[in-house]
Amino acid sequence: MDAVTRTTYDLGLTPLREVNAALHAADLEGEIVIAQPFGAHNVAVGVDAPVKITIEGHVGYYAAGMNQQAEITITGNAGTGVAENMMSGTVVVNGNASQSAGATAHGGLLVIEGDAAARCGISMKGVDIVVGGDVGHNSAFMAQAGRLVVRGDAGDGLGDSIYEARIYVRGEVVSLGADCVAKPMEAEHLDELAGLLKAAGFEDDPTAYTRYGSARSLYHFHADNTSAY
Repeated sequence: MDAVTRTTYDLGLTPLREVNAALHAADLEGEIVIAQPFGAHNVAVGVDAPVKITIEGHVGYYAAGMNQQAEITITGNAGTGVAENMMSGTVVVNGNASQSAGATAHGGLLVIEGDAAARCGISMKGVDIVVGGDVGHNSAFMAQAGRLVVRGDAGDGLGDSIYEARIYVRGEVVSLGADCVAKPMEAEHLDELAGLLKAAGFEDDPTAYTRYGSARSLYHFHADNTSAY
C-alpha cells in the first residue's frame, strides 16, 4: 500500500494566496494540514480534489467555500458562510459556525458540531447540513432542496418560504416561517434521518425529532389583489 503524502502549510509563514493556489493544483493529492490560520478569511476555498484537509484552528469568512470532493475539517470555530456554495465532499466544523453556514450549497455534507448562528442553510440547494447544537433565526430560509438536521433548538422563522428541503429538529422551535409546517415522521424519514446522523457521527434516536417542510401554499401566485397595484 502506497504511503499517503502529507503536506503542511503554516499560515504564520506562508501567505494565504500561495496556500490556496497550491490547493488548486491539478495534481493535488494526499493529506494537507493548514496550521495557524489565526481567523483568516477564505481558507481552502474552491478545492476540487478528493483530498483530506485539516485546518488547525479558527477561521474567518467563507472557509471551504465552493468545495468539491475534498474532506475538510476545521478544528475550531468558523465565521460567516462556511462551506458556502459547496458542491460535494464533506466539511466538518469541530466548533461553532457564524451566520449563513452552508448558504446556497448544492451538495455534500456539512457538519457543525457546535451551534450555528442565523440563516444556517439559507437558500440551500441540495446539501445536507447536520448541526450538533442550536441554529439561529431564519435558518433554511428559502431552502430549495437538501436536508437540515438540528440536534438542539431553532430560532425564529425556521424554514421561511421553504421549497422542497426537509428539516429535522430535536429541540424546540421558537417560530416557523411563512409556509413552513410540521409534518409526519414516516418510515422513510426515520431511515433518512438515521443515515444523516450516522454520517455526521451522532447516535440520536430519530423518533425524538420533528420533521418540518413546505405547506406548498406559496407555490402559486394568487391574482386576487392585482387591481391594487
